[in-house]
This record gives sequence, structure tokens and C-alpha cells, in this order.
Amino acid sequence: MKNFALLLLRLTLGSLMAGHGAQKLFGWFEGPGLEGTQGMVEHMGFRPARPWAWLAALSEFGGGVLTLLGFLNPLGSMGILGSMGIATTKAHWGKPIWAAKGGAELPLLNATVATAVALTGPGKWSLDHALGLRVPRWTLVPAFALTLGGVAAALFISNQPQAPAEPAADAAQQPSAAIQPETPQPSVPAQPAGLAAPLMTQPLDSELRDLDPNADWQPPADPTLDMPGVQ
Repeated sequence: MKNFALLLLRLTLGSLMAGHGAQKLFGWFEGPGLEGTQGMVEHMGFRPARPWAWLAALSEFGGGVLTLLGFLNPLGSMGILGSMGIATTKAHWGKPIWAAKGGAELPLLNATVATAVALTGPGKWSLDHALGLRVPRWTLVPAFALTLGGVAAALFISNQPQAPAEPAADAAQQPSAAIQPETPQPSVPAQPAGLAAPLMTQPLDSELRDLDPNADWQPPADPTLDMPGVQ
């Protein structure tokens, strides 16, 4: 029953973690792919983002596959433990523990199962047992120490202040306003001086009649008739 229990743990944890890593690495199962993972780790403060995205995806995918197969234990468990440590401290820290509140419920559960598999071994129904591979038990101590040290180093790097962008580099990316072509404006023919203003300021007949309908009103003379050259 012990070997069956270990197989059940390995199959469940390994398949889920491998699928989770495939989302980041290949974009499978509606995942973000490597480009989306790069943006995610950059938002967390990991720069340059490209190698950190590869490391995050491979630790989950590779750790899940090794755990699923029961191969090279405890290497797969260390990969899962490292990725879940980063997820807990960078994405879920300071929130309520429950997953519905954005907490570290699931990363903590995954890390606990991975630790249990690393401590007990993959069991008889595994590739390690079939191939006769057995890692000495004392290697668990440096394996855990290296994993936790790697998580601590990653956190230290991500929390360093980022250098501001150079203004010259930003200006070089902007197109110059001096080289942009100007849109030609249509020309408007000029009107003779003294012609437009009287016409625009002349009141309408209807407006004058509305002021006093009983007045003997005569329309004013057209001022343009007195202008020389205007017929």
C-alpha cells in the first residue's frame, strides 16, 4: 500500500506540475507561453526576464515530469520546491492563505507533497527502482540547502532597485517632429477691404421689424453701392 500511495502522489503532483510548466513553456492548455511568462517574471522584478522565464518554466515542467516518472529523485522534487517557493513569496505573500483570496494555499500544498516524495523516495513503481538508481540519503541535506539558497538568492535579486531608463534612449525611439511632413492647407481667396464687414454686421430685415412692427421702416441703403468699382 505504501508504494501505491507514493505512486498516487507522484502521478497527481507530477502531472499537474508538468501541465502547469507546459502552460508557461509551450503555451499549452490556454497558457501564456514563454513570452507571457517573460512578462510575468519581469513584473515580479526578475531581470533580464528571458532567462528567468526559462528557469521558471523548466523547473515546473521538468520537476513535474521527473516526479511523475519517479526518475532521479529528489531532483524533480527540488525543482517543484524551488518554483513553489518563488510563487509563494513573490505572488502570494501578504495575502490570506486561501486560494480564493489569492493566497499561497496551492503552492504550499504542492511544496509539501514534493518534500514528502523527496524524503520517502519514489517507491518501487518508479524508474529509479526499475533502473536500480538510488541516491544516497545524505544528499537530501545539500539538495534542500541549495534549493532554499537559490530561492533566497532569487528573492534578493528581484528586490534590487532597477536602474531608470536613459532619457537619450527614449528620445531616440520617438520620431522627430521636424521631419514629419506638413499637411498643406487650402488657400482662401482674400476679400476686398471694407466689403465683408458691412455685409456681416448688417441686421436682417426680419430682426428690425420684430423690434417695432408699427414703425415706418425703410431698408438701409446698400453701402457697397457707394464703393468705386462695385456694381
